[in-house]
Formats: sequence, C-alpha cells, structure tokens
Amino acid sequence: MMWPPSLVEPVFRPPSEARSLILQLTLGCSWNRCTYCAMYRSKDFSVRPVEEVLQEVRGAAQGMPRVRRVFLADGDALAAPFDGLARVLGEIKEKLPDVQRVGIYGDSRSILKLGTERLSRLRALGLGIIYFGPETGDETTLKAVVKGATVERQLEAAWAVRQAGIKLSMMALLGLAGVEGSERHARATGRFIAAAQPTYAAALTVTPVPGTEMHDAFESGAFELPDQWGMLSELQWMLEEMEGYRGPFHANHASNYLPLKLRLPKDRESAIELIRETLESRDESRLRPEWRRGL
Repeated sequence: MMWPPSLVEPVFRPPSEARSLILQLTLGCSWNRCTYCAMYRSKDFSVRPVEEVLQEVRGAAQGMPRVRRVFLADGDALAAPFDGLARVLGEIKEKLPDVQRVGIYGDSRSILKLGTERLSRLRALGLGIIYFGPETGDETTLKAVVKGATVERQLEAAWAVRQAGIKLSMMALLGLAGVEGSERHARATGRFIAAAQPTYAAALTVTPVPGTEMHDAFESGAFELPDQWGMLSELQWMLEEMEGYRGPFHANHASNYLPLKLRLPKDRESAIELIRETLESRDESRLRPEWRRGL
C-alpha cells in the first residue's frame, strides 16, 4: 500500500479535475511532437508498473476514502495497455466506492486503437470522461503543428468516445494557425466541433511556450500570432460555424481575452453580437488585461 501517490513532476490536469485524486498511470506523452506544446518535453513516455498504481489506489482507500473523482495522468494515459488500465479502473471501483467519475487524457491514436467496444468496457469500469484536444479542424494546420492525425481520424475518435457512452471534453486553440491561416482554421474548427458533438467544448488561446518549435518560429518572426482583436475574430468565426452544436461552450480560460461561458445554441447569436460589438468599438476595457492572462 502506497500513500500518498508517487507523482513525477511536472503534473498536469484539466481545470475541472482540480479536486480529483491524481494517479499517474503513464509518464509523459505518447506523441510529444506537437510544435506548440511543452507540457511533457522533459519526460520520456513510459507506462508505470500496474502493481504500483494498484498499491496507490489501495493507499487512497485509507488516505482519501471519500474521494469522488479520480484523474489518471499523464498525457494520454489512454495509451497504456488495455488490461492494465482495466485493472486500475476495477481497483478504483472496488476500493473507492464513492468515486463518481474517472477522467483521462486521450488522443485520436489511442482512442481509435481501443475502439468502441473496448471503450465501452472501460466505461462500465468507471471511465466517465475523456479530455481530447484536436485543437483544430483544419487539415493544413494539423500538419503544420505536427499533430500526427488527420481531421477525419480526429472526428472518428470523437464519435467512438460518444458511441461508447463516455463524456467527451474537446479543446480547440485560437491562434494556432497564426495570422496567415486564422480564418480558415477558426471556421474549420467550428464545423469540426459541430460535427463531433462533444459533451463539452472549449476554446483556449495559444501561447508560444519556450522550448517549443512554435516559440522559436515566433521569436524569429517566421510565425505571426494574431493580436487580441484577431483572436476575438477567430472566436466569432468559430461560433458562426457552430450552428449545429448543442452543449456547453466555454472560452473563459485564463488565456482568453474575452471570457465567455455559453450554452449553445441558446447563447450563440448573443455571443456573436457581443464579439462583433467589441471588435467594432475596440474597447480594451472589455478584455482581460495581459497581466491577468496565463496558460
């Protein structure tokens, strides 16, 4: 029995998992090549011994017996072998009966490798939500940022999760295509979200992070990031293309200039109008100041 859990820094989790018990099933990211992401650059991807994770679950039964949510880290822990993941979920279900939901990061490769049938089995064991970051619905942008997947494969992955009965939280990145591909990226991403129909959708604003290829290109002038008004335009274009999406859409992350928390389709037109008015007025008092923005 191990308590508290052994965590290898850095550790990341979605904002909605702030109160969750975090267990590292894997270390690092199974892909780790996206040009904009530095989260796991300091780690080589590996799968932790299942017995160690099981011991941590048993320790949690003594140290946090009433915990209601568990998050399985690191990046794309869904890439762990199916049998080991199933054993960990089964142990959580048995030893931590108050847990209402287990969450995990997943990318299109891992999701499609599992398939709907195995995903359904994981759902039966307690896997309740997969956090999925396609970032864009534009083919050109996917290639430019070395995402390692096509739009079609990303969409297939989203559908597989929903068909398995697992909640899907999807993230897009404003500014990912730079100034040159701005409108193309934003509109394609809006259409992608509408086609995927995730349980939750969110838009964050890309920030060039030191140690990434995007940051190098930004510093050299090879990559031009849209300014705050350009980012707002992207958000407007995205919403204009999301006519068919039904569900929560949040653009209130600390990285965003104009925090929005919407329920679509109900709030779509009013949000578009608010953005349009803000763009026309160029009223910076409506925007989150730079000193309050963050990753």
